Amino acid sequence: MTLRLLPPTTVNRIAAGEVVERPASAIKELVENAIDAGATRIEVTIRDGGTTAIVVADDGSGMSKDELALAVERHATSKLDGDDLEHIKTLGFRGEALPSIGSIARMTITSRVRGADQAWAIRLDGGAKSGPAPAAHPVGTTVEVRDLFFATPARLKFLKAARTELTHAVDAVKRLAMAHPDVAFTVSDGERTILKLASIQGSLLDSRLDRLASIMGNEFAANALPVDADREGTRLTGHIGLPTFNRGNAQQQFLFVNGRPVRDKLLIGAVRGAYRDFLAHDRHPLLALFLDVPSEDVDVNVHPMKAEVRFRDAGLIRGLIVSALKHALDAAGHRASTTVGAAALGALRPVASLSGASSLPWPSPRSSFITPRLAEEGLAYQAPLSGLSTRPSARAETNDAAAAAPTPQWPLGVARGQLHETYIVAQTEDGIVIVDQHAAHERLVYEVMKNALAQNGIARQALLIPEVVELDDADARRIAEHASELAEFGLIVEPFGAGAVVVRETPALLGEVDAAALVRDLADDLAEHGEAIVLKDRLADISSTMACHGSVRAGRRLNAEEMNALLRQMEATPNSGQCNHGRPTYVELKLADIERLFGRR
Repeated sequence: MTLRLLPPTTVNRIAAGEVVERPASAIKELVENAIDAGATRIEVTIRDGGTTAIVVADDGSGMSKDELALAVERHATSKLDGDDLEHIKTLGFRGEALPSIGSIARMTITSRVRGADQAWAIRLDGGAKSGPAPAAHPVGTTVEVRDLFFATPARLKFLKAARTELTHAVDAVKRLAMAHPDVAFTVSDGERTILKLASIQGSLLDSRLDRLASIMGNEFAANALPVDADREGTRLTGHIGLPTFNRGNAQQQFLFVNGRPVRDKLLIGAVRGAYRDFLAHDRHPLLALFLDVPSEDVDVNVHPMKAEVRFRDAGLIRGLIVSALKHALDAAGHRASTTVGAAALGALRPVASLSGASSLPWPSPRSSFITPRLAEEGLAYQAPLSGLSTRPSARAETNDAAAAAPTPQWPLGVARGQLHETYIVAQTEDGIVIVDQHAAHERLVYEVMKNALAQNGIARQALLIPEVVELDDADARRIAEHASELAEFGLIVEPFGAGAVVVRETPALLGEVDAAALVRDLADDLAEHGEAIVLKDRLADISSTMACHGSVRAGRRLNAEEMNALLRQMEATPNSGQCNHGRPTYVELKLADIERLFGRR
């Protein structure tokens, strides 16, 4: 075939395939343009998941007639100073979004700059341009996109149901709204308002937490820890959830670089590393983190959708995230999430009747209307139960001194008894605390072991016969480059010719270990994540197991002094609110909640 240049329309449609994957992609690009234009209010309307119509209106700086005509040309942008790609300070910079969208849809842009007598409008229909023409419009810009992908009908076959596409679109707006709390956002489907976020003023951390509460829920705000750290000109801010406030997937993890939402393996790996000691492998924390990096130290020109970035010093970024998150978690002390007590109360409450009238089968003292069926159920519930032994099923070990002692202002209260030789019951000023003695002591022992390892290092055992491990050249080079890091964890390796390393010492904690398999796993980790995750996980698992076997076992009877000593140690130990797998070590029930259980409130 003859070599030839592609026509501009085809070029734009190819670019559209990279930039506009689905309606949410187009909305993201348009909202980013509005933010870059200095908008304080952005309204988004989405019909039929975005395929029928997308309208994005803002009160930003607007565009003049000449700028409007240039805006729909390929690679035309006002966001780059000359050809400098190293100091990008805006969300958009490629100049591809508007011409790409206009090449696969029917798009109208209406805009007016401040102080102008009138607005101007320009139209693109499958790439064919008409205008600009005079129009009526307030200061700002409105972009109306209709019949998305009509010029590329094959793409329509790959879209999901309208409801699914709407969910993706709203999620894209939410992510941008998190990073810009000073901007008001409204999203509707033309008939109802789906999302409405008012602009928030105030300090950075406070305003962002208010915005996060509006998007991620008040439960996140109640269980979030602030993060604010900087290192060598890079600043990390945001909020992270307590370990006991977790999910089964990572959908509630939001990461931003210079105000840009990203999905970056380095950042995700750093978060996982920071929570390694606190969560099981299949649980994930909730968080929103914002990295502010000097523009010359990050490359955002990596992916057409700008969802990936590259850092000049990846080690600095990872170290900052891990240390900042661990510091915030340590500062939380023995604190556990508020959802622990709520879940316990939910388990204690009887199941609601089929009529759905109430979750409680007895009438509330403040009820003004009680159905006959509910009253009957309440009477039946309060009737004496038959067939019960007079011997209590749960024996409380309580001495006279503990029972008579006053309740000082200890966060975890004073021990009043032990149930089933497993659970410590303590009384606080305004409620009770139930402690799982084994889980709590396991965390305490684990923290002591971690501190000992940090101070004294990891003991090593020399191999009687050093083991040679054959790898491909790239893996062998990675292992050799990280030899000093591996030595900190007790693994001594050295280069051994081309495509091989020799293992001379292994961590004593691991006992007998398959050195070759360990080194190959480490090579895979270094290739994918840039860190020795396997070795860290194995050492953490061994330490956790040792802590488990060295802790107070369930079934051991404790006296009052031992129980109170455990409570005081929990209060003084970081991270004691959860065991090594993210499960809570104690449950706190407020007196007001207990009174509700018995219908007193």
